[in-house]
Amino acid sequence: MALIEVSKLTKRFGDGSGCILAVDGVTFSVEAGEVVGFLGPNGAGKSTTMKMVTGFLTPTSGSARVAGFDVGGETLKAQMRMGYLPEGAPAYPDMTPETFLRFCADARGLSGVAGKDAVHRAVARTNLQGVMRQSVDTLSKGFKRRVGLAQAIMHDPQVLIMDEPTDGLDPNQKHEVRNLIKDMARSDAGGNAGKAIILSTHILEEVEAVCTRAIVISKGKVVADCTPAELLAKSRYHHAVTVTLYAPAGSRVREEMLNLSGVRNVEVAAAQHDRDGAAASFTVFPKDTGKAAMITPDVLGLCQSRGWRVAGVRSEEGRMDEVFRELTSGART
Repeated sequence: MALIEVSKLTKRFGDGSGCILAVDGVTFSVEAGEVVGFLGPNGAGKSTTMKMVTGFLTPTSGSARVAGFDVGGETLKAQMRMGYLPEGAPAYPDMTPETFLRFCADARGLSGVAGKDAVHRAVARTNLQGVMRQSVDTLSKGFKRRVGLAQAIMHDPQVLIMDEPTDGLDPNQKHEVRNLIKDMARSDAGGNAGKAIILSTHILEEVEAVCTRAIVISKGKVVADCTPAELLAKSRYHHAVTVTLYAPAGSRVREEMLNLSGVRNVEVAAAQHDRDGAAASFTVFPKDTGKAAMITPDVLGLCQSRGWRVAGVRSEEGRMDEVFRELTSGART
């Protein structure tokens, strides 16, 4: 079931010649159980799109539906079924996390025992127990982010929309939040469907670690909508092989590798000198990425026949940063 449905969403700021087209006809849907990474360079329209989906910004045209409710016409009903972590995780600085989360629970209609239980669950899931009575203003950026995440999940929403959820977290905290996100997307033991989750991020490794889909937006338009594996397959490094070896001076390593029938190109990746002599790394690109595994034996066989000592070999699935740059700027390196 699609819990998020976005159709031709468009947002313009200003009028006439000074008009800025921030979001240009964005369309996508998110099913229960999906974690969608929303990617794009600064100014691409990510946050603007998320604000329109959550009802905090009115679109110029197009529509968004959350859990079956039109965000424009049934705003409150849609917002009751979503959690939102905005950029910067704003909170009242003079409040403590305890008072802020209780305030949020009251705003969500969770009072009495239900409110206390909701706050307790959210605090436990975000590991805020040690800072509950400090003022928000004194918390680190990472803890402020976790307070924002706690308010977004306390009412157990069907839909969760998060703008840079791991921004400011240390590596251990990022690991915890990523596991929490994956856990919230799963169906539970009672057969209840997982949440539909959208998260924007600048951390490309987060897409591979957490997301089931990736939507890339550039200049207000969707330029890719696929799985992380499909995104990696767009990389020119997809199924390339990097081999590090020692060869006698004068060896024509690159030229001989290029003569292998399944090889499209060879690049010198790195060169170094150590106590064993001069070593060089070569990245070998296959002609047919679908049969790329076949070039590794050929490359290693060539090394063996020429007496080149292999120090290491690595097969690549692709490079997300290279695909991101190509999709959003046309640059390929």
